Amino acid sequence: MTGALSKGLRRVAAVVAVAALVTAGVATVAAADADRTAAKSNSHWLARQLAADGTIENPLGGSLPDHGLMIDILLAGYASGNGALVEPIVTYLDDEKFANDYFTWDGLLPDMGYDAIIRGGQTAKTLVAAEVSGRNPRDFGGYDMVAETKASIARSGPHKGRISDYSKNPEWSEMVSNEANMFGQSLGVIGLAGVGENDQLAIDRLLTQQCSDGYFRIFFGVIPTAQTPEQDEDVLPNGYKFSTCDEGEPYDQSSPDGDTTGLALSALLAARHAGAPDLDDPIERAVAWLKQNQASSGGWSGGVGTETPNANSTGLITQALADAGGADAEVAKGVRFLKSAQVTAADKDTPIAGELGGIAYTPAGYDSARRNGIGSDLPTWIRASAQASLGLSQVGFYDLTKGNIPDGGEEPTSPSTTPTPTSTTTPAPTTTPDVTTPNVTTTEQTTSTTVAPETRTETVTAAQRPRTRTPRPVSSRAGAQAPPPATAPRTDVIPVVPPPVETPASTPAAKLAAFLAGRLVDGDHIEVNQDGRSFVDYDATADLVFGLRALGGQDDAVQQATLFLLNADSVKAYAHGAPYEKADAAYAEPLAKLQLLGRFLKADGGAPADVDKTVSDLAISLNALREPDGTYVDTGAQGDASQSTERHVWVTLAAIADNDGTAALGALLGRQCRDGTFPVDLSIQGCGSGDLAATAKAVVALNAAPHKAGTPNGTESTSAEPSTSPESTSPESTPSEPSSSSVAPAGGAKGPAIPTGWSTKRLDGLVAAAGALNAKVTPEGVVLDGNAGTDTVLSAVVASGRQAAGLDVKSTAATLGSLLHPDGGMPKLPDGESELVTSIAVAQGVAGTSWVGLDTAPIAPVLRLPTVASVKTDTAERARAAGVANTTAVWVVGIGALLLVAAIVGSRQITRRNTTRKAVSP
Repeated sequence: MTGALSKGLRRVAAVVAVAALVTAGVATVAAADADRTAAKSNSHWLARQLAADGTIENPLGGSLPDHGLMIDILLAGYASGNGALVEPIVTYLDDEKFANDYFTWDGLLPDMGYDAIIRGGQTAKTLVAAEVSGRNPRDFGGYDMVAETKASIARSGPHKGRISDYSKNPEWSEMVSNEANMFGQSLGVIGLAGVGENDQLAIDRLLTQQCSDGYFRIFFGVIPTAQTPEQDEDVLPNGYKFSTCDEGEPYDQSSPDGDTTGLALSALLAARHAGAPDLDDPIERAVAWLKQNQASSGGWSGGVGTETPNANSTGLITQALADAGGADAEVAKGVRFLKSAQVTAADKDTPIAGELGGIAYTPAGYDSARRNGIGSDLPTWIRASAQASLGLSQVGFYDLTKGNIPDGGEEPTSPSTTPTPTSTTTPAPTTTPDVTTPNVTTTEQTTSTTVAPETRTETVTAAQRPRTRTPRPVSSRAGAQAPPPATAPRTDVIPVVPPPVETPASTPAAKLAAFLAGRLVDGDHIEVNQDGRSFVDYDATADLVFGLRALGGQDDAVQQATLFLLNADSVKAYAHGAPYEKADAAYAEPLAKLQLLGRFLKADGGAPADVDKTVSDLAISLNALREPDGTYVDTGAQGDASQSTERHVWVTLAAIADNDGTAALGALLGRQCRDGTFPVDLSIQGCGSGDLAATAKAVVALNAAPHKAGTPNGTESTSAEPSTSPESTSPESTPSEPSSSSVAPAGGAKGPAIPTGWSTKRLDGLVAAAGALNAKVTPEGVVLDGNAGTDTVLSAVVASGRQAAGLDVKSTAATLGSLLHPDGGMPKLPDGESELVTSIAVAQGVAGTSWVGLDTAPIAPVLRLPTVASVKTDTAERARAAGVANTTAVWVVGIGALLLVAAIVGSRQITRRNTTRKAVSP
């Protein structure tokens, strides 16, 4: 799938925008080209977007404000000579001591000791903010930001010289993945230069990321090496080393990045101002590259995914070139580009009359707003304005940290009209996460419904603007390597800034959903650490999405993670083994999960245009793996050679959704054990007793049908007409998959009712399996482990199977919900910490629902079985009356009531499950 790819949400646990870190750049004054009047107008507009306490709403949601963007606005205000306008931001960070909410984890997890976890790039940016605002950088927000920034610079080892994320508490070191990038590195160099304390290690590390052509890359990369850590301290213990920019080029790690180059140039200039030697050559090469890569329009682009010239990149680069000197013509063209996207008095008769001074992300975006208003693009405008302003003011970072602000420029008059809400179809703006990507990417609107502007006296705040949710760019990690097959243990990567949650966590399901969404790196995928490297865990990401579907309330996270998984590069890595496979390969279970997720996304509405082709291609690839006996065999050296029941259930569900599940169902039913359970692996035949988890998963498939378009899940059918056609005697002969509202009596009108197209074997198998599950469940709704304690994962898996059959699992949801930790996660062991894999596994149990019952699910349950408690007598006799033979005493007592329903189901028990949000397995 090729949908909106941009540099987007990169590798920091993403919530706050890296554009945030980026804005720190302003070069020395170049009076000939600066337009301080335009900059002042922009500062006034930016100040109007702030809340009274100096904060600004994070466009991604969450309880914390967008600290990084607040500092961007602070820098823009001081650069234009309007520091007083942004003083509320300084008060909030320093006097009210909220700065550590930004550069530590304390704001995310307050009063739990997480202020010991330091975010290196944000620390450096906070230092720059303290200096620019004229406050004491050695006592800002209660912290010595000079000392904190120095402490974040690794003094030895592979990260030597790198501005780093780290934990002051050694016990938490493994929780922190060092995701600091070149924005944080540049800001660290700038901040320390501002106090006259150049750090040579940091400068040297910065220079390693400049390629011979003169540009800088954004991310530190690792490459394979035969050296050992003893030979080179850049070498990691696993045979990889941190690379220079040139070394990373053959590995596709060193794409040019305009924003990074502009900010790094500003850092080198600041360091040279502060006395650092030997920087003339790298400065000259950076200037030359930027001059050569200016677009004919006068703007600059950011990098991969942000190739369109934009105000963000142009502001940073114009400011840096003005500081460096020798690029007067390029700077003048950059200023003209920025002003072509700015609202002026000439716009007084347009929908943006009240936005005087604001700057759009692109001139095309400005033109669109003149016709239709800003609408939901407001966050994009704010971020673009803050960075563009630096190119208009042209005050270098060093001068900015020293308070060397030139006079000049006229203050704007108040706009005659204040902004009014505009109803449009403009997609919500894309934002970029702090410390990763410097740009904001937005899709220009093509159609809209415009409400004519009206003059009003009150100001419309950012929070009051109409907004619609639109997908953010997929993380650049799409297509990154999955963990190597059959390798060492791994640990989960915890996002440095967990993505925001969408709803208050007031219920156990909401708390768990918030916990899971908060573990998505860049807001769209799960990563694991192994041998010092980070890998994308595509399978865990897919399972997490199914879990979030059941839990509800995190629609944005579901959408973003689904788009990440359906990205063409992700599909190659997850379902086809790239880069490990050397020949064509295809894996059945990933193909099945991706196909189901794609169908979910289509049903949600607003899916990218190419999702239909993506789903079709996935289905074709999956079908190619099917054997004549209905099983599926992976191809490729790294494929799954097992025939696990769980794997087969996933492919069966995908086949059912594709109206082609007959053969797969036949293979599944052919392995059912004599007691009604299913074996853990389909290679086991003729079993007496099987595995409870495998049985729960099998129940989901046995009771599934394609989702009938236009029929909401959870609506009991009362009008199904019985079929008079003879019943099918084997699942293999089923002509097609039934919809969830079709039913026929077995053997004619006098026999027990069977859904159209079902065999008696399938109905009996479902009833027997569901009864086997019920027999193992306590009154509290859980399954006990060998020590008579609650087996949380097995309880949740069993609940998902029982709920998929329409059985009541409220007690399970209540019990499991009570076991969640305060952070919303579920521990693997009762006294342990919340653990991601366990938390994903219990999602459907905590929710009290299976994802197959949701209105947009690609499959739906067919039968709704009653609870065992609803039938109190004659269970064994009724079982025999239902005509089910060879039932052992092990499960007869628990299944009697379920067998009864097989005899009396008629046309009244065929339903889809109630969709009330109540908790991955299938």
